[in-house]
Amino acid sequence: MSVFPVIRHLSVHVTPVLAKLPVRASQITAVSLLTGLAGGLCMMQGDRTLGIIGGVLLVICYVLDNCDGEIARLKNQTSRLGMHFDTFVDAVVHTFFFAALGIGVRETTGEDAWLWLGWIAAAGSAINYVISIIVDPRDRVADQRPGGSTGREGAAQPRTPRRRRQWFVFAFREFARADFCFIVLALAVFDLTWALLPAAAAGAHVYWATRFVRGAGQYHV
Repeated sequence: MSVFPVIRHLSVHVTPVLAKLPVRASQITAVSLLTGLAGGLCMMQGDRTLGIIGGVLLVICYVLDNCDGEIARLKNQTSRLGMHFDTFVDAVVHTFFFAALGIGVRETTGEDAWLWLGWIAAAGSAINYVISIIVDPRDRVADQRPGGSTGREGAAQPRTPRRRRQWFVFAFREFARADFCFIVLALAVFDLTWALLPAAAAGAHVYWATRFVRGAGQYHV
């Protein structure tokens, strides 16, 4: 197993436990949603201790988000509906998280600017979800054409970034996506989650813009 994403080093130990339980992958996804929303509610209070709890809940949300796909494959429960539900949950959790964080910092500082930064970041997350609904199916169709990344058996073949721009886009997307929860938790411990808002207000929109870099979401290392 590679070092990154770090979250997989946790989910790989949780998945075998969940596999022994009479739970479906979709149920794990639903619990991930509830955990992520609970984390956002903690952030909304503007309290350091609750912020740390919110960070922990977000980590759990991310772990379960990794586990649901692994459980779906182990129990042969993969489906297009499950895939769309998983993507929807990710979008809801992140959109709510940024909005809630903006509310929480506004409650602490009394400055409305933080609230607006939270809404801007939340809007970026929502835009990313809408674009993914449009762009991702097009990418899958393109990969199935001659010369695409799909092999003879119909399975997608991993591709490695080669150009500098491709590596930059890949690194940015992976860092911002897979292990974001650990950034939140670390900042919560030091009561610095407010620093996420200006970064996310810009970064969330840069993130969805990278979807228009050809093949940006198809690289693997």
